[in-house]
Amino acid sequence: MTIAFLLPGDPESRTGGYIYDKRIVEGLRGLGRRVTLHRLADGFPFPGRAEIVEAIAVLRGLPDNALTIVDGLAFSVLPQQMAAEAARLRLVALIHHPLAFENGLSLAQRQSFEASERQALAAARRVIVTSPGTARDLHGYGVAAGRIGVVLPGTDPTPPAQGSGEAAPVLLCVATLTPRKGYLDLVAALQRLAALPWRLDCAGSLERDAEHAKAVLAAVERAGLSGRIRFLGEIDEPTLLRHYDRSDLFVLPSHHEGYGMALAEASARGLPIVSTTGGAIPDTVPPDAGILVPPGDIDALTAALHGLLTDPGARLRLREAGLAARARLPGWPAQAAAFAHELDLVR
Repeated sequence: MTIAFLLPGDPESRTGGYIYDKRIVEGLRGLGRRVTLHRLADGFPFPGRAEIVEAIAVLRGLPDNALTIVDGLAFSVLPQQMAAEAARLRLVALIHHPLAFENGLSLAQRQSFEASERQALAAARRVIVTSPGTARDLHGYGVAAGRIGVVLPGTDPTPPAQGSGEAAPVLLCVATLTPRKGYLDLVAALQRLAALPWRLDCAGSLERDAEHAKAVLAAVERAGLSGRIRFLGEIDEPTLLRHYDRSDLFVLPSHHEGYGMALAEASARGLPIVSTTGGAIPDTVPPDAGILVPPGDIDALTAALHGLLTDPGARLRLREAGLAARARLPGWPAQAAAFAHELDLVR
């Protein structure tokens, strides 16, 4: 039976969620499963009327009893539509993290997302999440543990990073410029460390939240760091892998992550990590491979960066811990098989 996979936006987007979806689809097909990808409009999770009508048409066009996976960006904001199709389709929600956990939302938006997602998830026969942390979050949404399956992202085999070879350590941040990713916190911390030698490369889209990206760029300008912080935009995988290879320290001050694929990639390459305790990050970063601080704590973020920028020995200890742990990271073929098993549980 063909699996229908509904995904809003461009499936080639270079964000963790889209990369996960793409690799799982490829893996399912490699296992002999027939998967049809249905691309929904770009406006989710804030769809207009026309985008909702289009999504309804896609759902209604699926045959009865179709095994239907819907990414949470769309599933969670279509509660009435999911309820209407719950008896006819075998609906599976793929949740990377609850939408209400995004930063930069108004109280009304946060409450609306939570109510919508809670209602929509009631229509799913199974809910697949990308971390135990997100599974715990959804228990608070009334989703019984028996309906939730955890399928972590995979990680490709990769050689250890060579490092920049420069006197000034090169920091790397891989994240879309959105409020949740903590870029303003990072700029504030690095402003305090301007007397130290360092350079920061940031890989991630500046278009997904253009207003916030402008605010980050303005903060960099005000801090006098324009010559030391580069924004690379959304770059292709080979280019991104070269940046991992030529960096000395990975930093991601995110306020919440449903998993943190960039963190797993950095750890697999032996890059010392500075991140936060937001969401599933403590589950993703191996013990002793990184320094995790409370989200939004600029003092703690500054101290962590200062310690690693000034102590090569500390960076080496984190590197060794990350490399020692990378054998435990699951590969994509195994995770595609785990995803297929979750689908087989849907009756």
